[in-house]
Amino acid sequence: LVFAAASLKTALDGAVKEWESETGGKAAISYAGSSALARQIQQGAPADVYISANVGWMDELENDGLIKTGTRRDILRNKIVLIAHGEGAAPLDVAPGFDLAGLLGDRKLAMALVDSVPAGIYGKAALTSLGIWDEVKPKVAQADNVRVALALVARGEAPYGVVYATDAAADDNVSIVATFPDDSHPPIIYPAALLAETKKPEAQSFLDFLSSDAARPYFERQGFAVIP
Repeated sequence: LVFAAASLKTALDGAVKEWESETGGKAAISYAGSSALARQIQQGAPADVYISANVGWMDELENDGLIKTGTRRDILRNKIVLIAHGEGAAPLDVAPGFDLAGLLGDRKLAMALVDSVPAGIYGKAALTSLGIWDEVKPKVAQADNVRVALALVARGEAPYGVVYATDAAADDNVSIVATFPDDSHPPIIYPAALLAETKKPEAQSFLDFLSSDAARPYFERQGFAVIP
C-alpha cells in the first residue's frame, strides 16, 4: 500500500503498471494531500511506502519514528505555475507587484490548502515573495489537494489556479500562463521512504524502482525532474 501525494497520480499510475509487469507484485496507491496522508500514518494507517510532495511532512513522520531508518530518499523535483482555464491562454509576466488580484476581479484563484498541503504552501510562499499575497488571499478558493484545485480551473469554476507544472501537463483544459521563480519559494522536493511498520519485502523493491531508469520516463514525461 503506497500513500502518495496527489500531484503524482498521472506519472505514478504508469510507473506502477511497469513495476507490476516487471516484478509480478501488486501495489495499491492512495492519493491525497501529503498532509492528510501523513496524519493518517500518524493515526496508524497501515501504509508500506509514503511519497510526500515536500520534506516537511516526511521530517515530521521521521521525527515521530514512523519512517524505517535508512530508507528515506529524495526522488523528484517540481515547479509551481499559474494556470488559466482553456487552451492557448495568453502568458503573463509574474514579477514583484504583479496585479493578480486585479486580474481576478470578483473571481477566484484555485489553490490547494495554503497552510497544510505542499502545493498550497509553495504557492502562498511564492505569492508572498512577490508581495501580492495580502491582496490575493481573500480571492483564494482552497481545495483539499492540488488535483482538486486543477479540476476547478479545468472545469472553468475558477479562471486561474496555482498548481505544479506536472499537474498542468496532465490536463488539456488548462494552460500554463506563468512559472513562479525558483527563488520565490522553497525547493519543491519529493521524498519517499518505507514506513517503519511495513513487513512486506516487495515494498523495498517498489521504493528502489522509483529511482530506477525504468521509472524515469514516466516521471519526466509529466515534467518532473528526477533526482539521481
